[in-house]
Amino acid sequence: MTKLLILDRDGVINQDSDAFVKNADEFIPLPGSIDALARLYKAGWILAIATNQSGLARGKFTQADLDAMHSKLLHELQAVGGDLHHIAWCPHGPDDGCDCRKPKPGLLQQISWALNLDLDEAIMVGDSLRDLQAGQAAGCKQAVLVRTGKGEKTLAAGEGLEGVRIVENLAELADQLLAD
Repeated sequence: MTKLLILDRDGVINQDSDAFVKNADEFIPLPGSIDALARLYKAGWILAIATNQSGLARGKFTQADLDAMHSKLLHELQAVGGDLHHIAWCPHGPDDGCDCRKPKPGLLQQISWALNLDLDEAIMVGDSLRDLQAGQAAGCKQAVLVRTGKGEKTLAAGEGLEGVRIVENLAELADQLLAD
């Protein structure tokens, strides 16, 4: 069985911002998230990110800024023995009508194609309802809500959480997955 974990980025791995995470300096990993990813990677999990980055379409940051954020993430992860297998991002705005912006499943399908893996055994991790909906629309076997980022707000809204696993943060999820 393939162990594929697809993660939202902002609010799951790094601090989120209503003003957008616009550059590498503003890309600040959440406590324990880098270590959690490294532990999962070392245990044989395939790790991918699916992230909406409408700040590109809105002119809040450039592709070079986004690349620098992802380089920082990879550098920090590789420094502790981890890595990512794929990063998929949607550069479109909410009104662009693309098929990749979550809650649509396009980013997850891109990951499936890039890694040549089916999503029926994948786990989708996010802090918002649209992350969970994207995982469900793509046919992932499980959706997980973290309480970090917008997670508490999503939990308080209480919609669409049937069958969703709820954890405090990425470190708790890693503990659970590695114990299974």
